[in-house]
Amino acid sequence: MAKKVIWSDRAKFELYDLLEYWIHRNKSEDYSIKLNGLFDEAVAQIRKYPESGKHSIDKEIRFVIVRDYLLFYEIREKIIFILTIWDSRQSPSSLDL
Repeated sequence: MAKKVIWSDRAKFELYDLLEYWIHRNKSEDYSIKLNGLFDEAVAQIRKYPESGKHSIDKEIRFVIVRDYLLFYEIREKIIFILTIWDSRQSPSSLDL
């Protein structure tokens, strides 16, 4: 059953910041548009199949992989709550769920 998806303010900011970074780095919106589409696809997948993500250290929090990024989310009663987006190339100690 498809659930409603709610993005945390933190996750919305991280996605915006990530897309802006790639626009400035590449001097083009092309990659950011493609990356945003990949995040949309990932969210559509977990909306339809909430338990398809892998468990994180915290068993209540799951994640899906989008390129070099991990999209962390929590399944609540009638919603999927997107918690954060994390660049997997960073040190694991920098991850704060």
